Amino acid sequence: MIVDERMSAFIDSLDPGNTPFLNELEREAKENNVPVIRTQMQSLMKFLLVMSRPMSILEIGCAVGFSALFMSEYAPEGCRITTIEKYEKRIPVARENFKRAGREESITLLEGDAADILKTLTGTYDLIFMDAAKGQYIHFLPELIRLMPKGGLLLSDNVLQDGDIIESRFAVTRRNRTIHSRMREYLFEIKHDPRLETVILPLGDGATISVKKE
Repeated sequence: MIVDERMSAFIDSLDPGNTPFLNELEREAKENNVPVIRTQMQSLMKFLLVMSRPMSILEIGCAVGFSALFMSEYAPEGCRITTIEKYEKRIPVARENFKRAGREESITLLEGDAADILKTLTGTYDLIFMDAAKGQYIHFLPELIRLMPKGGLLLSDNVLQDGDIIESRFAVTRRNRTIHSRMREYLFEIKHDPRLETVILPLGDGATISVKKE
C-alpha cells in the first residue's frame, strides 16, 4: 500500500458507487482476474470529467472496456472515446460490453499495438488516459504530447507500483527492474518537460495528472 490501508479503506467507504451496469461489469472483471481502475482512481476520474468536460477522450489500454464505459457514463453528452487494445482475447469481450451498454456509437476500439497506432492518429484529445503496459509509458509520451491541445489533460495510472518506485532497483525483483527504471524515467520526464505541468498523487496505485501549457 502507498497510503495507510485503514485510511484508504475509509476513503473508499465514502464513495457513492456507480451505476448497476458498471458495478456488475467491475464484479465480472475481478472474478476473471482482469485489472480495473481502483475506487480512488474512479473518484479522481469522475472529478476530472466533470471539471474539464472533455468532448474527445483517448484511452491507451482498454482491457474489457470498463474504464472506457466508466468515462462514457460520466463524460458530457456527445463525448467521443477512442480506446486502444492489443490483447486479442480481451478485444471481443470489450466489444460485447460496449454493445451491452449501448455505447458502440460513442466508443471506437482500435486493435493493435499503441506504439504503432498512436503514430497514425491526428487531431487532438481533450483527455488522454494511460493505463497500459507500465514499461511503455515513457515510449508513448512524445506522441501523447503531440495529441494534446493547450489545456489538454493526461491522466496516468499505476505510476508508483505499490510503493516500489521509491526502492533501489536492486531491491526490486529482477523481472521488474526494467519497468521500475522506465517508470522513474517517465515520472522525471513529465515533471520536467516545459510543455507540461504535472502533479503526482499517491492514490490507488499512484496517478499523475499533466496539463499541456502553451
